[in-house]
Amino acid sequence: MADLTMDTLVSLCKRRGFIFPSSEIYGGLASAWDYGPMGVELKKRIQEFWWRGMTQLHDNIVGLDAAIMMHPRVWEASGHVENFTDPLIDCKKCKQRFRTDAVPEENLKAHKCPECGGELTDARKFNLMFTTHMGPVEDAGGLIYLRPETAQGIYVNFKNVLQTGRVKVPFGIAQVGKAFRNEITTKNYIFRTCEFEQMEMQFFVHPSEDMKWFEHWKEKRFQYYLDLGVRKAKLRFHQHGPDELAHYAKLAFDIQYEFPFGWKELEGIHNRTDYDLKRHTEFSGKDLSYLDEQSKERYIPYIIETSAGLTRTVLVVLADAYDEEEVEGEKRVVLHFHPRIAPTTVGVFPLVKKDGLAELARKLDDELCEDFRTFYDEGGAIGRRYRRQDEVGTPFCVTVDYQSKEDQTVTVRFRDSMEQVRVKMADVPATLRKAIADYRRVGE
Repeated sequence: MADLTMDTLVSLCKRRGFIFPSSEIYGGLASAWDYGPMGVELKKRIQEFWWRGMTQLHDNIVGLDAAIMMHPRVWEASGHVENFTDPLIDCKKCKQRFRTDAVPEENLKAHKCPECGGELTDARKFNLMFTTHMGPVEDAGGLIYLRPETAQGIYVNFKNVLQTGRVKVPFGIAQVGKAFRNEITTKNYIFRTCEFEQMEMQFFVHPSEDMKWFEHWKEKRFQYYLDLGVRKAKLRFHQHGPDELAHYAKLAFDIQYEFPFGWKELEGIHNRTDYDLKRHTEFSGKDLSYLDEQSKERYIPYIIETSAGLTRTVLVVLADAYDEEEVEGEKRVVLHFHPRIAPTTVGVFPLVKKDGLAELARKLDDELCEDFRTFYDEGGAIGRRYRRQDEVGTPFCVTVDYQSKEDQTVTVRFRDSMEQVRVKMADVPATLRKAIADYRRVGE
């Protein structure tokens, strides 16, 4: 396994169409990124894998897609208007702005800029929410916020889902969507950006069962990343201490991943108690309690939250999959994506473009693309075509050659081991399905 640097990963992502700088022809926009043909497919498959695991495989979790723009009172009730702040300081000389937690302690004590040595201002609070205006006049009455998280859309729809979804506590509501935070310090590529996507599930439970369900989801969410193909040695839990806990949390754990720049948060599992539903009851005047029809007990449910970053998970999957090795004297760059989430599942190649091989390969590609994401390539030497697919993480390649015309067999090549087997053309779909179901990363 190669020692990966962020520069190497960024270069690969640009070169192979995973991620581009936003508005690049105009010089780019800091902290904003566009997902290219490979990147959008990878992101979509990770999202689908999460959605299937949360909703399709659980009969007590339903989905939601709430609006990005919400009534401003939502954010007053949630505590974001008051508490969603970073303490910032400015350098009077070089005019750079820093979060106080990013400045060395000795510089803070001396009021000395870590960049130029100039004098630092006193710390002041800065709210991280983006603001905009709704309506034709930009005044205080039209002020609204771009949501900094997706969870509040779930809480304000609690009663709607309860009345229409035929659900009973314990149950969950899952959502995937964009969120926006006016981060002052954005760094490490797509790890921390102002525009990002979250995959959140809020699970509503009886107050007496909060810890049972907290432990349940803590275990489930760790297993999710193993199922996604992430190496276990690169994952760990981090419990929030008293000084780290958010204002709404009774208990919180992060799932952390060892990025090239160190151990950082990937997902949070939080016991939010009844804070959110109580606050929205107070601010809206609407009753958000739950009535148990059997026991006739009425109560405000506790909430166990699982909050993962979709775009951050993309970075984890890319970093974890990257490898370099020497094959026949040449460097092979390969992304060991799990076949379930690889942007392309199978590459289809004719050995040469003539003698009817291209037509036969095209026919096979047309058949496979009904069930798999395929990529047809007839340009260059077959070895170079394999290497191109290795570099974008395609787990299987199928080559049509002269023998294929005689006996209707093809060569199936496996990315990780580079093993090649001969398979009847009609059996290719079944061969791929079995290989996906049985997949284990080499060396794991």
